[in-house]
Amino acid sequence: MIRFVLRLAASAATLLVCGAACGQEIDPDIIKAQAGTYLVAPEDGAAGCRITLETDMAIGGHSLSGQDSCAKPLPALAEAAAWNFDGNGGLILIDATRKVLARFIENEGSPMKTEDGAPLLLLAAPEGINRLPTFSNLAGIWTMQRPDGEKLCIVTLKDNAQADGNAPMSLSSDCAANVARLKLAVWHIDGFGLTLMSHDGSSLAFDMRADGNFDKSKQEGGKPLSLVRQ
Repeated sequence: MIRFVLRLAASAATLLVCGAACGQEIDPDIIKAQAGTYLVAPEDGAAGCRITLETDMAIGGHSLSGQDSCAKPLPALAEAAAWNFDGNGGLILIDATRKVLARFIENEGSPMKTEDGAPLLLLAAPEGINRLPTFSNLAGIWTMQRPDGEKLCIVTLKDNAQADGNAPMSLSSDCAANVARLKLAVWHIDGFGLTLMSHDGSSLAFDMRADGNFDKSKQEGGKPLSLVRQ
C-alpha cells in the first residue's frame, strides 16, 4: 500500500508547481502505479474524503476526480484540479491556477502524517470507510470469532495509548486455548490494520472491513478469524 504525507501549503506564493517533475519525463508506468483512489482523512478520526488520481493530462499535471466530496470535511482540497510529482520525491495537488493546495511527502515504514497543524493522512482505504481508525473510536468490547459465528474469545480494547504507540487490552477468562496461549496484552494501529500483541512476541494482525469490523490478515495464514464489535 502506497502512503503519503499531506501538508497544506503554508505559503502558496513560494510553492510553485514543478510541471512534469521539473522538466523530467515521468515514466508512464510510474504515473499508472501512483494513480488510484485514496482517502484523505485527519489522524484524529474525523471524517475525510476520497480523491481519485487519474492518468490523463491536465493543466499542471494529471487529472483527478472526487474532490467535490472534500467540500465539507476538508474544504481546502475541494478546489483541487490536478496532481503531479514535485521533483523531490513528493506529490502535489494544485488548483486551476496551478497554486499548490497540498504537498504529499513519501516516508517508508508507517502511515505518513502532515508536518504542520492537525495531522492528515493520504492512503488507500477499504471501500465505504471515510475516516481513520483511532484508539478512541476502536476502544471497547469485541468478539473474536470464526466466520460461521463460533466465538473464541471476548476482547476488550482500551484507549490509553502509551509512548510506544501501543494500548492495553485484555482477554476474557473463557477464551479458546489456542487464543489464550498467545497471552495477548497490547494492541496497535497501523493505517487500517490492527495488531494484537503479547509481551513475548506473539501477535495477531487484522485488516479493517467496510463495515468497521476486522478480518485476520491474509499474511497470518491459518483459519479465518474476525473481530466483531459488540
